[in-house]
Amino acid sequence: MSTDPSEPRAPGPGNGLPDDELSYWLALVRAPGIGPARFAALLGHSGSARRLFEDTGPPLKLDPETLEYLRRPAWAAVETDLRWRDEAPQQRHILVLDDPRYPQRLRQISDPPPVLYVQGDPTALSWPQLAVVGSRNPTTPGERTAREFAAHLAAGGLGITSGLAQGIDAAAHRGALDSDGISVAVLGTGPDRVYPARHRELAHEVGAAGALVSEFPPGAGPRAEHFPRRNRVISGLSVGTLVVEAAMRSGSLITARHALEQGREVFAIPGSIHNPLARGCHALIRQGAKLVETAGDVIEELGGLAPPPCPQAASEAAPEPEAASLEQLQLLEIMGFEPTSIDELVSRSGLTPEAVSSMLLILELRGYVTSCPGGRYARGDKEAPR
Repeated sequence: MSTDPSEPRAPGPGNGLPDDELSYWLALVRAPGIGPARFAALLGHSGSARRLFEDTGPPLKLDPETLEYLRRPAWAAVETDLRWRDEAPQQRHILVLDDPRYPQRLRQISDPPPVLYVQGDPTALSWPQLAVVGSRNPTTPGERTAREFAAHLAAGGLGITSGLAQGIDAAAHRGALDSDGISVAVLGTGPDRVYPARHRELAHEVGAAGALVSEFPPGAGPRAEHFPRRNRVISGLSVGTLVVEAAMRSGSLITARHALEQGREVFAIPGSIHNPLARGCHALIRQGAKLVETAGDVIEELGGLAPPPCPQAASEAAPEPEAASLEQLQLLEIMGFEPTSIDELVSRSGLTPEAVSSMLLILELRGYVTSCPGGRYARGDKEAPR
């Protein structure tokens, strides 16, 4: 690209704007001191991004650093963005607010990103979707719950949106993939970076099943200030946000707060009062979030916001868990709903340690219990038949 953008490139493949005008959008979004709200104000005043750069006088009161940037924009960085797109034009897209493919739900929030970089199918961003977020270090039952909820909801036609982080985010994406559903990952990096790096393969699968999307340009690394901004996009794309295990000071609560401010539904799964990762969910419920125990509760609350169930999903009944013996059912009753040690179970049941250990092993294999740190056991996600 010429350093003089008055020499326009040929229009790009299906990206909404001729590349000369798109270049000015990409230049303006990099201007220091210009966030989404100021960007919209400047664009509204000038009528187009290009005219803003060509005006001889400042259209609004701007900082000297911003004015200097408008005189000397970062055209080399703009060229990098366009090159990233052009290397794989069928899979990579740059959407601006004026693009008809820009997701309408996100456009409606108070501070929509002026530019989105998309890897995958941009139409996935407009599909009815539910954000599923939670702890980066969840309990085993919490991680399983997130994956199973996501799988059920994706099979019912909802897209599953999250942030590709460790823990609940990754479990939610995998649950959607388990059901061959749509998943969207909102990145806190540029579209060409995966964080954490261990999720590179997961990111590839999500991009193939839906889309990776970021408001940060190619080459942008994971910076602390990126992730709160990412969270508003996660909730903004979605009809609602489901929180699965979150401590009181959790980024997931930021996402939930954004959802409330954006007028979206917020759901929370309750947990044990002894689990610190349940306290954020309990706080949300006290503040008015919907308490949900099954994926069906979410669908029911969303009502007309959710897509109609897929015929295949409606015809598939969940498999019944393998029956437990009477002794195993009694041991579950003795265990209750809190993590319990083998010694405590021996003391309460009167059984031998060998018998308790054997039954716990069988119950764990069948999904009725799960092992916890410290040699304790707790009930799993499968409910014992009565």
